[in-house]
Amino acid sequence: MTDALELDALWEDFHRAVNMTSQELAAWLRVSEADESSEPLPEHAGEPTGQHVLAILQKRRTDLTDEDIEVMYEVVDTVAAEADVENEPQAEDSLRRHRLMTVGHDPLRR
Repeated sequence: MTDALELDALWEDFHRAVNMTSQELAAWLRVSEADESSEPLPEHAGEPTGQHVLAILQKRRTDLTDEDIEVMYEVVDTVAAEADVENEPQAEDSLRRHRLMTVGHDPLRR
């Protein structure tokens, strides 16, 4: 398990990277998986990582598992790797935006 100081830093980094609320993320996961004829059940909507992020958002820090911590590191690293410091995100960059929204980060949000 991660030590307390490292976990505190990760918790803050994760919540800074994940800038969508749990309700927004849940809605996005449902929409992203829907097609013309059906919409998945809420608990089955979206990629596994997105579902895990949603579960983490609904937990207290003291309830995190080792798997939660791994996913938190993955999300923080993913968002950091996708961040473009030089340029503001563009609305037409929809594939990148949708990929990031799947893990709870909307690059168009400040």
